[in-house]
Amino acid sequence: MKPALLIIDMQKGLLTDPRLQSELSVASEYINAVADLFRDTGRPVVVVQDTEMGEHSPGFEVTPEIRLDDSDLRISKEWNNAFWKTDLEQLLRDKETDFVVVCGFAAEHCVTFTFNGARERGFGAAILQKGILGEHPDAVSGVYRDRSLISYAVIHALLKNQ
Repeated sequence: MKPALLIIDMQKGLLTDPRLQSELSVASEYINAVADLFRDTGRPVVVVQDTEMGEHSPGFEVTPEIRLDDSDLRISKEWNNAFWKTDLEQLLRDKETDFVVVCGFAAEHCVTFTFNGARERGFGAAILQKGILGEHPDAVSGVYRDRSLISYAVIHALLKNQ
Protein backbone atom coordinates (compact mmCIF):
# COMPACT_ATOMS: atom_id res chain seq x y z
CA MET A 1 0.00 0.00 0.00
CA LYS A 2 1.22 3.49 -0.90
CA PRO A 3 -0.90 5.92 1.10
CA ALA A 4 -1.25 9.70 1.19
CA LEU A 5 -2.85 11.90 3.84
CA LEU A 6 -5.43 14.46 2.69
CA ILE A 7 -6.03 17.30 5.17
CA ILE A 8 -9.26 18.94 4.07
CA ASP A 9 -10.31 22.57 4.72
CA MET A 10 -8.66 23.12 8.10
CA GLN A 11 -8.85 26.87 7.53
CA LYS A 12 -9.22 29.87 9.81
CA GLY A 13 -12.29 31.18 8.01
CA LEU A 14 -14.17 27.88 8.16
CA LEU A 15 -13.52 26.98 11.81
CA THR A 16 -15.03 30.03 13.52
CA ASP A 17 -17.97 28.39 15.31
CA PRO A 18 -17.20 28.36 19.08
CA ARG A 19 -18.80 24.90 19.33
CA LEU A 20 -15.98 23.52 17.18
CA GLN A 21 -13.14 24.58 19.48
CA SER A 22 -13.00 21.45 21.64
CA GLU A 23 -13.41 19.23 18.56
CA LEU A 24 -10.71 21.24 16.78
CA SER A 25 -8.23 20.55 19.55
CA VAL A 26 -8.78 16.77 19.46
CA ALA A 27 -8.92 16.50 15.67
CA SER A 28 -5.78 18.62 15.26
CA GLU A 29 -3.87 16.43 17.70
CA TYR A 30 -4.69 13.31 15.64
CA ILE A 31 -4.13 15.02 12.29
CA ASN A 32 -0.72 16.33 13.39
CA ALA A 33 0.36 12.95 14.79
CA VAL A 34 -0.65 11.11 11.61
CA ALA A 35 0.88 13.79 9.37
CA ASP A 36 4.18 13.31 11.20
CA LEU A 37 4.01 9.54 10.54
CA PHE A 38 3.44 10.17 6.83
CA ARG A 39 6.27 12.71 6.61
CA ASP A 40 8.67 10.48 8.56
CA THR A 41 8.13 7.66 6.06
CA GLY A 42 8.29 9.87 2.95
CA ARG A 43 4.60 9.54 2.12
CA PRO A 44 2.68 12.57 0.83
CA VAL A 45 0.73 14.95 3.03
CA VAL A 46 -1.65 17.01 0.91
CA VAL A 47 -3.22 20.15 2.38
CA VAL A 48 -6.46 20.97 0.57
CA GLN A 49 -7.90 24.47 0.92
CA ASP A 50 -11.29 25.80 -0.13
CA THR A 51 -11.16 29.05 -2.11
CA GLU A 52 -14.57 30.24 -0.86
CA MET A 53 -13.04 33.05 1.26
CA GLY A 54 -10.57 34.10 -1.41
CA GLU A 55 -7.09 32.63 -1.75
CA HIS A 56 -5.33 35.70 -0.36
CA SER A 57 -7.66 36.34 2.57
CA PRO A 58 -6.81 35.61 6.22
CA GLY A 59 -9.67 33.08 6.27
CA PHE A 60 -7.94 31.00 3.58
CA GLU A 61 -4.96 30.33 5.84
CA VAL A 62 -4.63 26.95 7.54
CA THR A 63 -5.63 27.11 11.19
CA PRO A 64 -2.59 27.39 13.50
CA GLU A 65 -3.58 24.16 15.28
CA ILE A 66 -2.39 22.24 12.20
CA ARG A 67 1.39 21.92 11.89
CA LEU A 68 2.54 22.34 8.31
CA ASP A 69 5.82 21.30 6.74
CA ASP A 70 7.65 22.58 3.67
CA SER A 71 7.28 19.11 2.15
CA ASP A 72 3.47 19.28 2.28
CA LEU A 73 1.73 19.50 -1.07
CA ARG A 74 -1.04 22.07 -1.61
CA ILE A 75 -4.27 21.94 -3.57
CA SER A 76 -6.87 24.71 -3.83
CA LYS A 77 -10.44 23.72 -4.62
CA GLU A 78 -13.78 25.34 -5.40
CA TRP A 79 -15.99 22.29 -4.92
CA ASN A 80 -16.80 19.95 -2.02
CA ASN A 81 -14.92 17.06 -3.67
CA ALA A 82 -11.20 17.88 -3.65
CA PHE A 83 -10.77 15.76 -6.79
CA TRP A 84 -13.31 17.72 -8.84
CA LYS A 85 -11.63 20.12 -11.29
CA THR A 86 -8.27 20.02 -9.46
CA ASP A 87 -4.92 18.34 -10.03
CA LEU A 88 -5.29 16.14 -6.95
CA GLU A 89 -5.78 12.87 -8.81
CA GLN A 90 -2.74 13.44 -11.03
CA LEU A 91 -0.64 14.56 -8.07
CA LEU A 92 -1.49 11.33 -6.22
CA ARG A 93 -0.86 9.17 -9.28
CA ASP A 94 2.53 10.86 -9.80
CA LYS A 95 3.38 9.87 -6.21
CA GLU A 96 2.20 6.29 -6.95
CA THR A 97 -0.49 6.61 -4.28
CA ASP A 98 -3.15 3.91 -4.14
CA PHE A 99 -4.81 4.70 -0.80
CA VAL A 100 -5.83 7.96 0.88
CA VAL A 101 -6.54 8.79 4.50
CA VAL A 102 -9.01 11.68 4.62
CA CYS A 103 -9.25 14.04 7.58
CA GLY A 104 -10.33 17.59 8.35
CA PHE A 105 -13.49 19.68 7.99
CA ALA A 106 -16.46 19.37 7.33
CA ALA A 107 -17.38 15.74 7.89
CA GLU A 108 -20.76 15.97 6.21
CA HIS A 109 -19.51 17.93 3.20
CA CYS A 110 -15.96 18.11 1.90
CA VAL A 111 -14.57 15.19 3.89
CA THR A 112 -17.31 12.82 2.70
CA PHE A 113 -17.32 14.10 -0.88
CA THR A 114 -13.53 13.79 -1.12
CA PHE A 115 -13.68 10.27 0.34
CA ASN A 116 -16.29 9.38 -2.30
CA GLY A 117 -14.24 11.07 -5.03
CA ALA A 118 -11.21 8.98 -4.10
CA ARG A 119 -13.22 5.76 -4.28
CA GLU A 120 -14.76 6.76 -7.63
CA ARG A 121 -11.24 7.20 -9.03
CA GLY A 122 -10.05 3.80 -7.87
CA PHE A 123 -8.17 4.79 -4.73
CA GLY A 124 -8.66 2.92 -1.50
CA ALA A 125 -9.86 5.36 1.14
CA ALA A 126 -10.53 5.65 4.85
CA ILE A 127 -11.51 8.44 7.22
CA LEU A 128 -9.05 9.21 10.03
CA GLN A 129 -10.73 8.22 13.28
CA LYS A 130 -10.84 11.25 15.62
CA GLY A 131 -9.45 13.38 12.78
CA ILE A 132 -12.63 15.00 11.44
CA LEU A 133 -14.96 17.80 12.53
CA GLY A 134 -18.50 18.56 11.43
CA GLU A 135 -20.69 21.62 11.09
CA HIS A 136 -23.53 19.74 12.77
CA PRO A 137 -23.28 17.78 16.04
CA ASP A 138 -24.29 14.42 14.55
CA ALA A 139 -22.21 14.70 11.38
CA VAL A 140 -19.08 12.99 12.68
CA SER A 141 -20.93 9.97 14.09
CA GLY A 142 -22.79 9.59 10.79
CA VAL A 143 -19.55 9.53 8.81
CA TYR A 144 -18.04 7.05 11.27
CA ARG A 145 -21.09 4.83 10.83
CA ASP A 146 -21.22 5.01 7.02
CA ARG A 147 -17.58 5.15 5.89
CA SER A 148 -14.41 3.12 6.38
CA LEU A 149 -12.30 4.32 9.31
CA ILE A 150 -8.62 3.99 10.12
CA SER A 151 -7.00 4.68 13.48
CA TYR A 152 -3.66 6.21 14.38
CA ALA A 153 -2.45 2.81 15.65
CA VAL A 154 -3.25 1.06 12.36
CA ILE A 155 -1.62 3.82 10.30
CA HIS A 156 1.46 3.61 12.51
CA ALA A 157 1.70 -0.15 11.98
CA LEU A 158 1.17 0.11 8.22
CA LEU A 159 3.70 2.88 7.66
CA LYS A 160 6.39 1.50 9.93
CA ASN A 161 6.21 -1.90 8.20
CA GLN A 162 6.75 -0.57 4.69
